[in-house]
Amino acid sequence: MSNEHAPLLAHGVCGLSVDTAVCGMGGSEGTGEASTPNAVPRKLNTFFGVIVPTVLSMFSIVLFLRTGFVVGHAGLLQGLIMLLVAYIIISLTILSICAISTNGAVQGGGAYFMISRSLGPEFGGSIGLMFFLAKVCACGVYVLGLVEAILDIFGQDPASSSALRVLPQGYWYTVLYSSIVLLLVLLVCLVGAHIFARTSFLILLVVTISLLSIYISPLALTTPLNFLISHQGPGNHTLTYNASYTGFNGTTLRDNLGSSYTVDYSTGKVMSFASVFAVMFTSCTGIMAGANMSGELKNPSAAIPKGTIIAVLYTCIVYVLLFILASSTCERTLLVQDYGFFQRINIWPPFVTIGIYCSALSAAMCSLIGASRILHALALDQLFGFPLAPAAITSSSGNPWVAVLYTWGLAQCVVFAGQLNAIAGLVTVFYLLAYAAVDLACLALEWASAPNFRPTFQVFSWHTCLLGILSCLVMMFVINPVYSSASIILLLLLLLFLHYRSPTSSWGYISQALIFHQVPTHGDVRTHTTRIYSALRKYSAPLNFATFCHISGFKHKDIKLYFFVKNQQQFNLSSNVLFNPIHLIILLHSLPLQGGMKPNTLVLGFYDSCTPEDYFLQDPAFYESEEAGGDDFGVDLPSLQAHFPPVRHVESPRWLTPEEYVGIISDAIKMSKNVCLGRYFFQLQGESMGTKMDGAERIIDVWPLNLLRPGSTSAASVDVCSLFLLQMACVLNMASRWRHARMRIFLCVEAESSDQGWVVKEETFRELLRKLRIRASIKIVPWDSVVQLYGQKQTQDTELGELGLTRPAPALSEDFLSAVNCLLMEHSAQAAVRFLYLPRPPTHSGQSQQYLSQLEAVTHGLGPTLLIHGLTPVTCTEL
Repeated sequence: MSNEHAPLLAHGVCGLSVDTAVCGMGGSEGTGEASTPNAVPRKLNTFFGVIVPTVLSMFSIVLFLRTGFVVGHAGLLQGLIMLLVAYIIISLTILSICAISTNGAVQGGGAYFMISRSLGPEFGGSIGLMFFLAKVCACGVYVLGLVEAILDIFGQDPASSSALRVLPQGYWYTVLYSSIVLLLVLLVCLVGAHIFARTSFLILLVVTISLLSIYISPLALTTPLNFLISHQGPGNHTLTYNASYTGFNGTTLRDNLGSSYTVDYSTGKVMSFASVFAVMFTSCTGIMAGANMSGELKNPSAAIPKGTIIAVLYTCIVYVLLFILASSTCERTLLVQDYGFFQRINIWPPFVTIGIYCSALSAAMCSLIGASRILHALALDQLFGFPLAPAAITSSSGNPWVAVLYTWGLAQCVVFAGQLNAIAGLVTVFYLLAYAAVDLACLALEWASAPNFRPTFQVFSWHTCLLGILSCLVMMFVINPVYSSASIILLLLLLLFLHYRSPTSSWGYISQALIFHQVPTHGDVRTHTTRIYSALRKYSAPLNFATFCHISGFKHKDIKLYFFVKNQQQFNLSSNVLFNPIHLIILLHSLPLQGGMKPNTLVLGFYDSCTPEDYFLQDPAFYESEEAGGDDFGVDLPSLQAHFPPVRHVESPRWLTPEEYVGIISDAIKMSKNVCLGRYFFQLQGESMGTKMDGAERIIDVWPLNLLRPGSTSAASVDVCSLFLLQMACVLNMASRWRHARMRIFLCVEAESSDQGWVVKEETFRELLRKLRIRASIKIVPWDSVVQLYGQKQTQDTELGELGLTRPAPALSEDFLSAVNCLLMEHSAQAAVRFLYLPRPPTHSGQSQQYLSQLEAVTHGLGPTLLIHGLTPVTCTEL
């Protein structure tokens, strides 16, 4: 016990300044060392970090150049229905985004990072690539929209003699202009991306002024206006239309209520509900802009949900007002035949022109930057091998310039489409697929009962996730069945490719988590100790992959075991502990499984004098079948006892000596296994299959510090074992029968000491719980009198050491152990389960009995208690 070397972690959680997540046990091959601090300072608040980028991403080219297109073809009623459907879809996805984003830090890669760390590399890599393609296509859409706006002002119109119309028009000219604009966007992203980020608020201000001018113009322009609109028709014929602006007029509004789908003058195709919706939905694809900024936000857990929801509500109101304004003031011909009609009816047309240019350029740069970051994250994870390897290269300032070049090259290919409406359907399908994947990630985490999934944003459920998935998939096929089928086929091919090609990672594999969650739900256990484990395993995938065994005895064999641990250092297991089945089980379970997950926890019954009881004999499946003479499965008591020998009789000697029992604990720790010792769990009530209770009256007490070594740890810093202890308590609190139980965490402090720093330490520990998203009350327990008893014994040991009468490890006085037991009894008498810190076993086998006696004295009469020594790091910055 004196040789306690669990690494200490500061309350920043692994020394990190970012919001942290408690990861599932066994899901990461961590070393327990603190990660490097995030180099990006957290300076952005909700407005600048979430609202501004989200609004700018949603105020794309559609806002100014496709509002009339939507209302003109679909009419006001169907237009509002489209808007409602689009915002329902993105609202469901926003709930999932907020949940996942508040469940830990989202690093570079945005949606890809969230999906990959939730669903595994196959799903993450394939869907991440699809989302990358969606961003690339969106960049092309915004560039084409900007060129379209430029040609509306400066393009050569056969019916106009204006000196401004100097740019020749045509397909190849459009491609040329788009390439020039895209090159400008590339230069900004390579040289001045940070400058663009700093000026985003100014851009939003310009766009807002343009919007205000659109709303104010109908109040200033009270007289009707007539326009002559001309287009290049088939066979080089010029088509001319007479269009009118009426101002606010009831007749105009009535005429524009219904739909009237006709030929789109830019593509020459007849529009439909699906094709118009595809164009309109491109204005709703910027909802992840705020979540991607989580690493730079001061308080991402509060900023992302609040900022994203505010931005979406704001943009929805803006679009609704624009739809009503357009349908109430403009005839349908003007809406259908002129994308830029807002310029014609503005009190000062340059207002709208500047707004179009700013929104289009900002959206294009946002898409290019976002896509390059996704590609960079894919390259860093090495999922696609050599083709994407150069994309991992960055400049000295951290800019992934090679990924930017990759993205620019693909966006250059997109602009060969020549028309915005021609590729809007493909962009929408890609985005809908990405949104469905985010909902799937959140749904999978919820269904798999992942222990690390404890988002601070609670306004979601598996129902909203499932509805979001279904709505996205339905709208994909409504918009374009061909694109949808092709995208899903491409996704499946990528899944197969990555399944066979990608290396094993320490990320969570959601398929394994679901399997491990379901496999043990139909079995039962034989001893009372594993009854609590049945609740724990349902919310921890690594704990689910369990082997329950009852050792009824074994033959001693004088075999010395050696075990090679991960750092290639050789450890000699306890030389005085002979080979036994438990060693064999631990060794076999040290083989890693796919996905970096392997069993990592050894659960043992407590070494005490309690009467052994066979839990099988208390199960109705056995004693009822015995009375009925057996059941359909042929399970009866004689058959059970034939295959499972009865447990040790109360008068029979134990199978293990104290040295062997403690040696097993010591060897398990040497092999990097967590150890749990359960005591008094035969007193646990309400865990039988027929019991219906939600745990509302239950209390879970956690004592995260080593009570047998006062001063070894403080409330300001906890070690890996303490964090593992908190994790296990949280896992139990997530089980169905413990969901509403109250969790209490006890901090022992020396209140009478001259140093009153424990007040600050309490607040620091509260901050730790907030970062780990653990809902629990903190109880401060003064234990000055207990520490004094410990100090007296240490003084005696020091005096013995001066006389040369040193011991291998100092013993603890009976008064001190009794005082610790009384402390626990006083404060945790009403708890249903207690979680205590299990000290490391002594290095000398001769102290095994002393070690067990100390544990016996501390836990005597407590009730159901779980002593835990954890070695698995359970805190990380990833999902």
